[in-house]
Order: sequence, then C-alpha cells, then structure tokens
Amino acid sequence: MKKTLFIAMAMSGLLFFSCNEKKDEKPTAQVETEESKDFDYSVEQFADIKVLRYQIPGWEKLSLKEQKLVYYLTQAGLEGRDIIWDQNYRHNLTIRKALENVYQNYKGDKSSDNWNNFETYLKRIWFSNGIHHHYASNKIKPEFSSDYLKQLLNDTNTTLEGEAFEVIFNDEDATKVDQSKGIDNVAKSAVNFYGANVTTKDVENFYSKKQSPDPNKPLSFGLNSKLVKENGEVKELVYKSGGLYGEAIDRIIEWLEKAQGVAENKAQGDAIGLLIEYYKTGDLQTWDDYNVAWTAATEGNIDYINSFIEVYQDPVGYKGTYESIVQIKDFDMSEKMAVLSENAQWFEDNSTLMEEHKKKNVVGVTYKVVNVAGEAGDASPSTPIGVNLPNANWIRAAVGSKSVSLGNIIEAYNNAGSSGRLKEFVHDDEELALEKEYGQVADKLHTALHEVIGHASGQLNPGVGETKETLKNYASTLEEGRADLVGLYYLYTPKLQELGLVDDWKKVGMAAYDGYIRNGLMTQLIRLNLGDDVVQAHMRNRQWVSSWVYEKGKEDNVIEKVTRDGKTYYNINNYDKLHDLFGQLLRETQRIKSEGDYAAVEKLVETYGVKVDYDLHKEILERNKQFTSAPYSGFVNPVIVPKMKDSGEIESFTIEQPKTFAEQMLYYAKNYSNLPAVN
Repeated sequence: MKKTLFIAMAMSGLLFFSCNEKKDEKPTAQVETEESKDFDYSVEQFADIKVLRYQIPGWEKLSLKEQKLVYYLTQAGLEGRDIIWDQNYRHNLTIRKALENVYQNYKGDKSSDNWNNFETYLKRIWFSNGIHHHYASNKIKPEFSSDYLKQLLNDTNTTLEGEAFEVIFNDEDATKVDQSKGIDNVAKSAVNFYGANVTTKDVENFYSKKQSPDPNKPLSFGLNSKLVKENGEVKELVYKSGGLYGEAIDRIIEWLEKAQGVAENKAQGDAIGLLIEYYKTGDLQTWDDYNVAWTAATEGNIDYINSFIEVYQDPVGYKGTYESIVQIKDFDMSEKMAVLSENAQWFEDNSTLMEEHKKKNVVGVTYKVVNVAGEAGDASPSTPIGVNLPNANWIRAAVGSKSVSLGNIIEAYNNAGSSGRLKEFVHDDEELALEKEYGQVADKLHTALHEVIGHASGQLNPGVGETKETLKNYASTLEEGRADLVGLYYLYTPKLQELGLVDDWKKVGMAAYDGYIRNGLMTQLIRLNLGDDVVQAHMRNRQWVSSWVYEKGKEDNVIEKVTRDGKTYYNINNYDKLHDLFGQLLRETQRIKSEGDYAAVEKLVETYGVKVDYDLHKEILERNKQFTSAPYSGFVNPVIVPKMKDSGEIESFTIEQPKTFAEQMLYYAKNYSNLPAVN
C-alpha cells in the first residue's frame, strides 16, 4: 500500500462543529490490519441497526497513571448516561426502567413473535437513548399491541401507566426535533429542553434579554439549562450540582476529581478543574474559561470531551446535549496529518469567500488522529467519527479549536463488512472503479477538510449576532453545508497532491464528487419513510448542496439525470464546472452566515433541502430492498476493568468486550442509573 494512500485512509470521517453527525452506512472495501484479523467487529443486527465493537489500540503502551486517567474519565462519562435519556424526552426514563424490568423478569413464552418484537423495540430505544429514532427523529413504533405490553407488565409486577404508557402507541409527541417551516418549533418538538406551554417566542424573548459582560465574547446562554414556565413566568432550571440532574452530576464530579489527580500535565489538570467548577456552579463564564483552557491544553497522550455541548437536538439551537468521549492519541498518524493544520491559512486565503469574510489569521487549529477508549451520552451507542470543538465562534477565532478523527471507530466501520449497495446506485463501471480505488481516500479527506479547514473558516461581520440567533432553526444545517462545501471545493485541487496527501488529486476529487452527489440526491433517502420530508440537519445540508449545484448546472449539463431500465442515476459530465459551482455556493453560504441573512437561508434550505421527489424516493426504497445490511451502525464500548491491590489501590487493568448489546445496556442500567424516572 502506498504511503500517501495509507495516510489518507487513516483519516476517515470527522463530523462535528458542532458536528455531531454519525457515520453514513456507505459501501466500502474492507481494510484489514494485523490487529483486525482475528477480532469480531460485529455484535448483532436488528431493525435498521447494526451494533459493532471496537478495539483500543495503544492501551498497553500507556503508563499505569495514564490508564487510570482514561478509566476515571470513562467512568465520569458513564455516570451522566441518564441525562441524555431525560433530555431526549420527558418519559424516556420511566419507559426504559419499566421495559428493562420486564425484560429481566418475564418468565413466559420468549419464542413468540410478540416477545421478539418487544425485545427489538427495547433494543431500538436503547440504541436511540429514548423512544425517538436516533437519526430520523420520529417516534419508534412498536410491532406489538398495547394489550401485550399490559400482559408483560402484569406478569412482571411492573408499573407503567398514564401518558408514559399511552405515548408508546399513540400519535402524541411524534417528532423529537421538528424544524419545519411555519410551525412553533419548540412547542411541536418532543425533546425535553422546554417545559409545557413554552413556545419559540418565549425562548427568543427570554434569551434576547441576556447580555454578556463582554459583547465580543458572548456567553452560550441556555446551553446547560431547561426552560420552564411557572405561573406564566419563564425561568431556567440549570444543570449543576444541587440543580437539575444534580444526582448524576455529583457522580461525574467525583470521577473528574480523581482524573484531575492523575492529569498528565498542569494545563490538562487546570482544564479539568475548571470543568469541575462549571459542573458545581453551572456558570457559563466558567464554561468559556474551561473551553479556552481545554483548547490550549494540547500536550499529552489523553484527551476527552465531557459536558453539554452539541445543540442539534434543540429545534432553536440553544440547549446542549450531554456527551462524553475519551481519547488516546495516535502519535504516528497525528504527526503525519499535521500538514492540514499547518496549511490552514493557505486554504483560507485561497477560498472563494468574499475578502471581508476571510479570517486574516487562522489560529490554533490542531488536528489529531485518536483512538476512542469510551463513549457515553449523545455519543453512544451511535457515535460520531470525529470531533471539532469548541463551538463558540469567538474562542475559535481567538484561541483556535481541536479537530480529531476517531481512528479505531473508523477502522471498525471499515472492517465490519460491506453492504453491497454501491453497485446498485453507481451510474457506470467508470464511477464504480473510481469509488473502489479512491472512495475511502476521498471520504476521509473530505471529512478531515470539513473539520480542520471548514469549521475554522470564515468570520462574522462586525455587529452580527451568533448564528443560532440570526439563522435560528436553519443554523445547524447551514453550518454543516458550509463546512462540507469547503471540503468539496478543496478536494478537487492539486494542493492536496502538493502536500503529499494523495497520489492523484483529480481522481480523488472525482470520486468525492460522485459519492457526494449520489448520496445527497439518492442513497441517503433510504433513511426516510416514503413521503417524509428531510428533517435531520446533516441530511438537509447534503440535499440542499447537491440539489442546488444540480439545478444551477442544468444549462451546461454539469450533472445529468439518467434513466435506464426504469432506474435513476446521476452522472457528472463536467467536474471542473461542478468544482466552480461548489465554490459559488460556498461563497454564498459564508455570506449568509457572516451577514446573518435569515431570509436567504430559509429560501435556500426550504427550496432545496426539505422536500423529496416522491416517485424517486419510492424507486430508491424499492431498489434498496434487496440489501439486508442495516443503514445505521453504532457500538458497544469495551469495558475497562481495574484489578485492585489489597490496599484498595489499582494495580492494573484488563479490557473486556461485551458479548451482546443487551448485556452492556443492562450493565449500564444497573451501575449508572443515577436519576429518578421523573426529573
């Protein structure tokens, strides 16, 4: 294998920005390494889900102190597991606890279709951290009757009644996050960031009155709180010790204090200390202080993400979901890929952005390949494949950001088998050959460029508010599309070959463009039910980017819609002109963000990103029926088990792999259920 090919393949897919995007199920060739040969990556498959395993390369090379740090940080993450369940929906914990009790105590017939359907339903809500689909946001429908569930509850002396029981079967709270145009997005979304009777207008009015001490360093108002209405007055319930979710947060703090005691260096220890203080106080200035310290703490073998971070699950983009990822640095690959960070200013200077929207000094963009040691909250079981944080624009501009690619997660995806869908949807043998030879390289480079260059690029005009305030419910999809466009523009440029990242920049770019258009216009539709609009932010961005360039290139036949034997394909006829169209759209999306142009983003997304051609969608679903591989994947986590001395000190660790998905979920329920059913 060529050196440059290996470098690129090790970078697979980052998506965060906020880039909490999950890995698309994409047909790939398997990449077998010495470590992967005898390792069973597959756990099980049910409904539309594949559950996988991952290894922790490099664990044995860590010192005992470093292993303790990883262990403590992993435990801290798991202690907050209940939080994401409650954030996702107000009845989730009540439902989960009841169904888990049924699952463990039912002694009746477990060979019936009803029981199999019950078990599948429970696994689906375990995977989604609640009763709404982890990606599509719609409520998961059980394939058993309410009478059967009542029988199970009765047979196991389990209580589940009232609204919490009825909502499993009725049409209430049907969508977790509804960002549709022309509705009250807060009132129509089931997510539990807002109390009963709180409206979008209430949220906007409440936060419009908040003033940051330094207008140039706006605080992330609303990030760590629930907004409720009591006696007609709107107020915040803050996530902190002694506040909302305090029981779980106190356990998080205990483990973070242990982690601080074995920190690798002062900068890392000081950052953990600020995170502890933030959890104790809920103070948003402390949160910013922590993010500045965490971003600057780049030395050491271990890093982590822990807290309320991504705002995708909030229909109006204020509230952060709880998540945790613990990471071990891959030194070799991180050193090789530092080239992207080192050239960040070149990419900014040579982009298609208006001059006033370009950063004159891109600072602090660090990029590492890491291996995950544990995940929790919104990062598990469905995991991102990379991270770019922090999210605050002013911190990115003043201090920088950290971008990481989750190397062992990517390896697990690539070695878990191919779905076989590729051949069905490519236009011709040439496109198939390009994808097979360059597709993984293109995918990995695109996502690296998306994170390292895309999210670090551009700046707001003076006086323009934060994007969540100006672009509102369209902020997330606009940002993700903008970062995608940065990657797409630079994938088709000789600069990548000059930097030693690829052997043939043109073929890599062609494969990237083929794959993006194919996915954005066709294959991602397998994730939707027939007749549904596109609601998920990343799916929307892929569709509006692809649909816009398709329409704008019609006159020159840049992308041709081909019908053959009753099947639809899209063929790119002119890659140079498509490159130019991506550049034009990048310029416009940055203008929209920089100027806070709500009318323009609404028109862009609603025109190109929401509606689906019914006949095409029906065709895609029919063509996809032949494939048995599930479209979504996620992971069980390795279990780090300490071996204790008689004195109570840890002397070593072993790594154990869960045998089944249910085994891990029940283990978590037993050991990390820190919140009551109702909070």
